Amino acid sequence: MSVCIHFLPDDIQIKAEPGEPLLQVAARAGVTIPTGCLMGSCHACEVEIDGEESVCSCISAVPPGRSHLTINLYCDPTW
Repeated sequence: MSVCIHFLPDDIQIKAEPGEPLLQVAARAGVTIPTGCLMGSCHACEVEIDGEESVCSCISAVPPGRSHLTINLYCDPTW
């Protein structure tokens, strides 16, 4: 069962499969998420999921059991 991913603030939607890496989904959608270490240590790729929790997109995947997921991108001008 695919998951509808909604990227904010760009208002872009794309279908993804559970377990698919968030960075890969973003790249397919044409959304750029800044990265640094690609290991979850630097938090450059931190995004907010459904307005509740923050995760590092470099080490996170589309969760199973969801039909829709909203990913809000942060913008840190100092990075």
